[in-house]
Amino acid sequence: MTDVVKEPEKLLTPSEVAAIFRVDPKTVTRWAKVGKLSSIRTLGGHRRFRAAEVNELLAKAQEQSA
Repeated sequence: MTDVVKEPEKLLTPSEVAAIFRVDPKTVTRWAKVGKLSSIRTLGGHRRFRAAEVNELLAKAQEQSA
């Protein structure tokens, strides 16, 4: 029997997401609060964002501005 080891999904901090979108980290936190972007809470209570979801949102934003 072989065990399949999944790679952990890449999680980004609010600062990393803010750098991608060129906004303030507080804006990213606000997006999470209003549901524009879902977040995961760490054991310490910090927000983390799924890289795949962030990339999707970025692609949509770029389509709208084009």
